[in-house]
Amino acid sequence: MCPHSSRIPAGFPSVPHLLALLRRNLGRAVAVSYLAAAVLPGPGLWLRHPHATGIAELSLRTPQLLLALVLFGAGLQVPLRELRLLLRRPAALLAGLALHILVPLLIVPGVALALRLSPDHDGGSGMIAAMILVVAMPIAAGATVWTAKGDGDQPTAVGLVLASTLVSPLTVPLTLAVLCPLLQGDYAGRLAVAALSAGDAFALTSVVLPCAAGILCRLVLPRRALDGLIGVAVPATLPGSLLLTYVNASGVLGPFLRHPRPVLLLAALAVAATVCGLSFTLGRVAARVLRLDARAGASVTLACGMNNSSASAVLITTTLPDRPHILLPVLAYGLLQKVAAGRVVRIGQEANPAPTRTG
Repeated sequence: MCPHSSRIPAGFPSVPHLLALLRRNLGRAVAVSYLAAAVLPGPGLWLRHPHATGIAELSLRTPQLLLALVLFGAGLQVPLRELRLLLRRPAALLAGLALHILVPLLIVPGVALALRLSPDHDGGSGMIAAMILVVAMPIAAGATVWTAKGDGDQPTAVGLVLASTLVSPLTVPLTLAVLCPLLQGDYAGRLAVAALSAGDAFALTSVVLPCAAGILCRLVLPRRALDGLIGVAVPATLPGSLLLTYVNASGVLGPFLRHPRPVLLLAALAVAATVCGLSFTLGRVAARVLRLDARAGASVTLACGMNNSSASAVLITTTLPDRPHILLPVLAYGLLQKVAAGRVVRIGQEANPAPTRTG
């Protein structure tokens, strides 16, 4: 008998087993995070605020720290060997990256025009500001997970996530600057200020550097040290992502339930569903027009529709801390893009069913 076996009660699930269970039930785990934020928002609200560290003026910002953990883990898992395959056929990568940047510039102005006709006193600028901050973000690392589930082109998916992350210090402020004129009132000025600082202060330090650090560790660390780091950091990314979801949701769901605004909820769902649905649809249409094969087409479609909504929520907490209600459409987008990604996966599986085993 192992001398350490008595430390863990019989039947008690191990950490790898719990993580595998979370991955299989990720949608439910996210729903539980939202429910916890609605029922018990206090700890999340406390974590949202900066906390002094006692080191000069350096403060601890939990949302940024959790986002860095998730992106560091994503960089640590980048399959570098598979990325070399993209050098032989970069068409899907270039097309996906171009679509990821251009599609929001086509969709958001139309949605903004429609909202101008609404009775909202600021022409729906809060909703549009939220969507601009979502679509400006790099492709969500979760796109690679959905690509794997749907037997998509994994090297293309990983390359798109990595490329959109690396160029985000340029694309995030550029997208914000181009779409800012669609806003009215105070939102236009606040987002213009965010555009000036987003490239260096946010996209570089909160998005690119953690991901690059993970990739660098994968390149330079000895095998034994790398395995040890992966064994610690990678299992922490999923709970970290769920905790980040809880912290972001705490800023809006608790106050919203105390003072319900059904019209705001319906508007947030409608706007998020419109932007998300059009993004996935245009991605799928573009993949067909470009005559990409089914696997590459699925990866490009996911790249068009899946944005790092957690990063946009963190940016909102830093640039618009007094407007927590605009997190509502961001949270809605985060859920809807997972639903849409699941549909892309199902369509791909139906079009390319797995071969049945015989004998």
